[in-house]
Amino acid sequence: MGTGQSFRVALCQLKPRKGDVGANVAAVTDALPAGADLAVFPETVLSGYFVEGAAREVALTRHELVEALGAPPDDRHCDVALGFYERGRRGVYNSIAYLTPARDRYGIVHVHRKVFLPTYGLFEEGRFVEPGREVRAFDTRFGRMGMLICEDLWHSLTPSILALDGAELLLSGCASPARGFGPASPLPGNLDEWDRIAARTSKEHGVFVLLAHLAGSEGGKLFAGGSSAWSPDGSLMARAPLFAEATTCVTVDTGDILRIRQESPLLGDLSNALPRLRASLDRAWAGEQSPGGSDGGRSRRRTAQETAEGEGTSRTPSGDGPRLPGHRHPEARRNVPDKRSHPTRPDTSDLEAIAIDPGLVELALVEFIRDEVVRRRGFEQVVIGISGGVDSAVSLFLACRALGPENVHGFRLPYATSSSESLEHARLAIEAAGAHERTLSITGAVDAYVTEHEPEVTPTRRGNLAARLRSVILFDQSARLNALPLGTGNKSERLLGYYTWHGDDSPPINPLGDLFKTQVWDLARHLGIPATIVDKPASADLIQGVHDEDELGISYHRADPILHHLLRGHNPASLARLGFDETEVRIVWRRLSSTHWKRRLPTVALLSETAIGESYLRPVDY
Repeated sequence: MGTGQSFRVALCQLKPRKGDVGANVAAVTDALPAGADLAVFPETVLSGYFVEGAAREVALTRHELVEALGAPPDDRHCDVALGFYERGRRGVYNSIAYLTPARDRYGIVHVHRKVFLPTYGLFEEGRFVEPGREVRAFDTRFGRMGMLICEDLWHSLTPSILALDGAELLLSGCASPARGFGPASPLPGNLDEWDRIAARTSKEHGVFVLLAHLAGSEGGKLFAGGSSAWSPDGSLMARAPLFAEATTCVTVDTGDILRIRQESPLLGDLSNALPRLRASLDRAWAGEQSPGGSDGGRSRRRTAQETAEGEGTSRTPSGDGPRLPGHRHPEARRNVPDKRSHPTRPDTSDLEAIAIDPGLVELALVEFIRDEVVRRRGFEQVVIGISGGVDSAVSLFLACRALGPENVHGFRLPYATSSSESLEHARLAIEAAGAHERTLSITGAVDAYVTEHEPEVTPTRRGNLAARLRSVILFDQSARLNALPLGTGNKSERLLGYYTWHGDDSPPINPLGDLFKTQVWDLARHLGIPATIVDKPASADLIQGVHDEDELGISYHRADPILHHLLRGHNPASLARLGFDETEVRIVWRRLSSTHWKRRLPTVALLSETAIGESYLRPVDY
């Protein structure tokens, strides 16, 4: 390999069917490209990533993997690297196997078991699989390579070991859910971070870095694709498309490695320095003090941590709660002037922090609807309740772009107190989108119940009756049309508890549930929704003449930045110190803190060791 050789590598970006190993093996075989020497597939491509407690059910032994793949296709005798859940003697592992074709079957050259198992935030990998215990390079017919899986590459130690072990290509399968859709980059934020990691790794070690990413949606978690190949000088060689299945080929010339390492001999420097640094590494690992009495910074880190833990407030009758988990804003650790008497925020910077790239969001949500409705659940059509407001209009437009307007049914479901403007705006949205329209009045059904049984009903109860009856009708129409109900609720309403439980939150798929109301407005303008719908005051239209701000006591433009900061780890006290209005913060905090029950499934008494959702864990799309 030192003299260099040239060969073709294909990054095969797939959308696996959750839990269907047989179908995914067939998809891998079909995706093998003619003319490629090596095909690299993503992490857990044979099962999907978020399988939770079903990891044991989809896991294969190495022998079973070879048997499942069968004979290599006659016209595509390439090597294959693919991710799968592996059943080993000690448990289940998240693994990637490198296989080479023989006469009638594949032979396993090497299997890497994922070392770093993310178990934080939306990840629970360490709960279901065992960590790998070894990182090493291996020889193939195309030279010496190393393999890592997703977070393995985020830690600088693992690629350093592989490079020192002679690897000149690093292959990594990834299942990284898309997060971060701000306007600063044409890529989701997680792919921006992957680019920085891959560029740094390839340049530091003078190696090719090849990343194969999953695509598609798993239970609402979007995998963006965007697989990439990086040259030994840290430059991008190729990029796969976003959110789609694709095969992206690149030519690797290992002769470039020697030239680049001569220009930038960082790996050689590491190799020379490592023997001298091993004592330092051993001492740091053992926790010993370095000469001179320093404890290596541990006491300083501990002091900083204790200082941070000492800030904030515990729960008090005033409504201030304990700090939420997450990162704290840097200003919260400074002695800043007390701005509570003259609130200055939210300001432009707070609104910029929640700004989105509407084109990128549109692309992601169109693929989300298409994946969840058609691929995951086997439907072709959806039904949507169209209120005349911006949220339902955005869901409608997205559904029409994902499925075609001929497969989208918009229902106007007015009650006697519904404004004529809302009805007209609902019709305007449906006509602009080109969807089917049907109007079904719910007045008679609601009033029949009220007149017969509850003549003293309050306006709020009547509004909730209307919202829940609309849901009942949409589900019945979905059964008639063999269509799936599509939700329309936004993140602000969900966090503030401003919706009818088992009413407007009941559809099984919701494209807008992680978008603040202000972000929905931005997306609506991008989609070309009529301005009369976008610019009018937000209203649930359940009580005549009452708008959202009247009931909430705060506008979405002021509530959304506060919600953003609370979700990022602030509490009311720290937000007040940063210049937010204490009254507004308390309004948002009380609504957020008192409505967690509305965002969860019904509470079930746990009586066994196999409780659903506690011990028996299967994802929604399994």
